[in-house]
Amino acid sequence: MLKKIKSKIAKTSELVSLGLLIIITIISTTYYNYNKKKIHKNYKDLISNVYLKKTVTNLFNSLEPKFKKIDHKILPGETFDSILETYSVEKSEISQIKKKLSKKININKLNTNQKIRFTVDQSTNLIKEFIFQISSTQKIYLTRNSETDEFNQRILLTKLSKNIIYKENIILQSLYKSALDEKIPVNMIIEFAGIYGFQVDFQRDIRKKDSFQMLYEVFVDDNGKVIETGEIIFANLRLSGEDYSLYYFDKAGNKGHYDRNGKSVKKALMKTPINGARLSSSFGMRKHPIDGFNKMHKGTDFAAPIGTPIMASGDGIIKKAGWCGGGGNCVVIKHNSTYQTVYAHMSKFAGGIRTGIRVKQGQTIGFVGSTGKSTGPHLHYEVIKNGKRINSQKLKLPSGKILKGDNRKLFETKKIKIDVLKSEKIIGLN
Repeated sequence: MLKKIKSKIAKTSELVSLGLLIIITIISTTYYNYNKKKIHKNYKDLISNVYLKKTVTNLFNSLEPKFKKIDHKILPGETFDSILETYSVEKSEISQIKKKLSKKININKLNTNQKIRFTVDQSTNLIKEFIFQISSTQKIYLTRNSETDEFNQRILLTKLSKNIIYKENIILQSLYKSALDEKIPVNMIIEFAGIYGFQVDFQRDIRKKDSFQMLYEVFVDDNGKVIETGEIIFANLRLSGEDYSLYYFDKAGNKGHYDRNGKSVKKALMKTPINGARLSSSFGMRKHPIDGFNKMHKGTDFAAPIGTPIMASGDGIIKKAGWCGGGGNCVVIKHNSTYQTVYAHMSKFAGGIRTGIRVKQGQTIGFVGSTGKSTGPHLHYEVIKNGKRINSQKLKLPSGKILKGDNRKLFETKKIKIDVLKSEKIIGLN
C-alpha cells in the first residue's frame, strides 16, 4: 500500500514539474518575442530618425578620397605661390616644384587661362603629381619619387597633324560675318584683315557681293580637333570685279605675303589699325562733342564695339602705355625717326603691353573702349610725322619691297604650287 502511494506521488510530481516547465517555457517565449518586437521597433524608429539620417549623411559627405585631383585655370593677378597656397600646399613643397619648373619656363610670368593640374595626397598633404601646361602642345609633368621624395620631370608633347583648309564666301554684310559663316577661326579672320590692312579700308572699300578666298593651315590632334592655326598660304579679295591675290612666301629674311608680281604688301604703316570699324570722325576742324566749341581734331576716330582689338599700325617701340588725360588709356608707338602713332580711349591694354617693349606691325596692343573724354566706344588714332600730326587717311605710305634674283625664282615656283593646291581643294581632289 505504501509503495502504491509513493508511486502516485512520484507520478504527480512528474506531472507538476512538466506543467511548470511548460508554463515557464511559454512565459519565456512570450517575453522573448515581446522584447524582440520592441527591439525591432526601436531599431526601425532609430533608422527612420531624421536627425540620424542627417548625421550619417554629413559623416559620409565629410569623408574624402585619399587622393584629390585639382584643376586650376590661372586668373588675372594670380601668382604661382598664391595659387598653391590657396590649396594649403606647404611653402617647402611650392619651392621644390618652382625649382623644377624654372628649368623650362619663367614661373614669374603666368598667362591668364593657362592651366595647372595636380594631385594631392590628403593623408600627408603632399603633391603626388603636377602638370603645368606650357602651350596647347606641350606640358611639364612632375611625379614624386617615393624613395627620394623628390620630383621626376618629363615633357609631354601632343602630336599634331597639319591640314590645309580652303574657304570662300560672298561678302553680304561684312568680311567678319561672312568668314564666321564659313566657320573660319577668329584669329584667321583678324590675320586676313590685317594682311589687307595696308591697302584696303574695310569700311569704305568693301561693296555688297564682293568676295574672298582663303587657303590656310590648321594643326589637329588625333581626334581631329583643331589645336592651333598656322599661316594663311593664299588670300584673295575680289573688290568691284578686281582680284587682289596674295601668296605667302616662307623664305627666311623675306617671310610675308606678296602679290602676283612678288611685291610685299607690308608698308611702313597700316592704313587702318582696326577691323570692322566705322569712320566716325575724320581729321580736321569740328565741334567737340564734349567741350562744345570748334577745335582742330588732330586724329581719326573709328567707332567700334567695346573690346574690338586694336593693332599696332607698324613695327616700333612703345613710348607710353598708360593714362593720357582726355585720351584715357592710350598707347604711343615710335616707329622710326619720322613716324609716331597714338591710340586713345582704350578699355584696356593687351597682355604684356607696357612702356619700352618692341611691337610688331599688326600685333594687338589694346581694345576699344570709352575712357577719358569720350561719348561712346571708339578708337582715336593719330599719325605724327616729324613731330606734326597729319591726316592718316591721306598719308602716302612707302611701298613694300620687291623680291629679286633667286628669291623671285623661288617665289614663282611657290606661287605655282599654291595655285595648283588651291585648284585641287576647290574641285575636291586634295
